[in-house]
Amino acid sequence: MRRPTIAFMIVATASLPRPPAIADDWALFLDVDGTLLEFAERPDEVRLPPDLVNVLGALHARLDGALALVSGRPLDVLDRLFAPLHLPAAGLHGLERRIDGSKEEAPEPPPALGHLREDAGRVAERYPGAVVEDKGSTLALHWRGNTAAHQDLMALANAALPDLPGYRIQSGDHVAELRPGGANKGSAIEQMMDRPPFAGRRPVFVGDDHTDEHGFEVVRDHDGLAVLVGNRQPSVAAHRLADPTDVISWLQAAIGSPA
Repeated sequence: MRRPTIAFMIVATASLPRPPAIADDWALFLDVDGTLLEFAERPDEVRLPPDLVNVLGALHARLDGALALVSGRPLDVLDRLFAPLHLPAAGLHGLERRIDGSKEEAPEPPPALGHLREDAGRVAERYPGAVVEDKGSTLALHWRGNTAAHQDLMALANAALPDLPGYRIQSGDHVAELRPGGANKGSAIEQMMDRPPFAGRRPVFVGDDHTDEHGFEVVRDHDGLAVLVGNRQPSVAAHRLADPTDVISWLQAAIGSPA
């Protein structure tokens, strides 16, 4: 059962200390984009750093399986990115979950989401570099590749909400995602913490975006560590790593691999 939410002091994130070395009793939860991987203009253009798959595999073994990916990407995309690994994971910001080999599927999308996808595609055509990402149950509108698309894509998303009962807009780094309410990264982490191999361990979550704050709050409520990547403000995180390169160096140190 989740403990009552604790009020955390928020400080300037640039002054936060580095996290301690990874311990054998940790349950380690890792965001993907912006944390393990540098952002790309299109989600399908990200590149995995050399040896990242090997590092994650070795760390997964060291922690007796208590390492999970917690991402806005669908689980099948995570599996393709990190193949041949098949890690415990939460996808679509917690709508999909895989723990101990059992998978919780995301809900079926309503027809109105398909109509929005078509409308958003027409808007994106006017802004080269803008991307409409169909994730099944959710739809992400990206303007990292053309920031001029921001206002038109947001206006379209807001206009579509009345036809999408139970959906909400989740804003991220140069992206807005229309998704069902309820589940988030925090609830996904909390569910994993109740089940082997995560149960009874100290939870640690590493993430960069404000969508990761739900996860930060949950791990800190359970005497764990919240590690922010970058210097976004505000955040309840109490530790910080500079960027994905810094994250990977920290992970490598835990398995004795050179940075």
